[in-house]
Amino acid sequence: MDVGGYVARGYEGVRDAFASAQAADGGGAQLCVYRHGEKVVDIWGGRDKINDRPYDEETLGVIMSCTKGATAAIVHMLAERGLIDYEARVADYWPAFAAGGKGDARVWHVMSHSVGLPGVDPDSGVTAKDMLYLERHLPALEAMAPVWAPGASCVYHPITYGSLLDGLVRRVTGKSVSQLLAEEISGPLGLEFWIGLPLEEDHRVAPHFAPIPGPNAEQIGALLTGFGIDTSTRLARTVLLSLQHTGELIDDMNNRELRAGQMPAGNGVTNAASLAKMYAAMIGEVDGVRLLKPETVDQARTLRTGSMVPPGDLDKLQLGLPVRYGLGYQLARDASEHLGEGSFGHDGAGGRLAFAHPERGVAAAYVANTMSSGFGGPDPRWAWIAELRKA
Repeated sequence: MDVGGYVARGYEGVRDAFASAQAADGGGAQLCVYRHGEKVVDIWGGRDKINDRPYDEETLGVIMSCTKGATAAIVHMLAERGLIDYEARVADYWPAFAAGGKGDARVWHVMSHSVGLPGVDPDSGVTAKDMLYLERHLPALEAMAPVWAPGASCVYHPITYGSLLDGLVRRVTGKSVSQLLAEEISGPLGLEFWIGLPLEEDHRVAPHFAPIPGPNAEQIGALLTGFGIDTSTRLARTVLLSLQHTGELIDDMNNRELRAGQMPAGNGVTNAASLAKMYAAMIGEVDGVRLLKPETVDQARTLRTGSMVPPGDLDKLQLGLPVRYGLGYQLARDASEHLGEGSFGHDGAGGRLAFAHPERGVAAAYVANTMSSGFGGPDPRWAWIAELRKA
């Protein structure tokens, strides 16, 4: 497969692994790597199959949950200014959040997927489309009793992570996560990165496609039942509804409404070059801009979830090592993930990925239009990471 772009000397293996994996994939992708604030890899290749055109340096894509990394960065920037304290109660900034027994829930609980609100209450009547509009679903989260005691367990909050942090940020600053991304990150760094894509940029998006359709709600329910999980409990129903909403929104993300909306957990639109540059500026200076202080980065990658496992009988889903969360970021579970211990970042549905390793001075991002299944271990298109470790 032809690969366009630039690779610095010593990174040829990264390019070759990327090219080989993309040739087998059949779709298009971009990969960008920074080392000590300098771009050392910026490559692309493959096809935008839906629009029948090359996937090149001008292509944009929805990065799914890689968006969470930008949302977390904004919260950390506000914490540096003394506007948010990770240990404070959410209700200290947002009094209505105390309803439903959440008065003692902490900011770090929200940032580490341990606050007990993985989705809206199954009896709330909130739809997947409602999750795109904060005013349609945030009141339900305000009133909701958590499905486990905040800080006691950990289950991924695929959409509500962004909603809750957006609600917190708005109450602290009067601005949305989307506004602050534009003003505090994309603007100063010159990024092409939006939560709420402008209409004039929409033509650049390569829609995603799934060679193998993902499971529907009924199949997910059957899977949980197969693990011996009682799917009639409020906990299971909340998680199932969350997964259903997530699946519906991913399917609809090729629509203009979904890309134009503000869902800071998952509908960011950017390219690999901008995503990698953001992470590079979190761990060092890039073009005269540094987003976070070293001590803030250390806070972000300090393990918060420890030995937490899913609550109740959902613990039957814990296979292998648990996902490790710091403040807003996934942490490497072992030496085989990313660049090993010290790495922090976030993946996104279908195989998107971004991470940084401060000690090695490396930041990397991979975006694509093919939706991998997400089952069976690391995405085979991440073969370039093994070569990056050698560079």
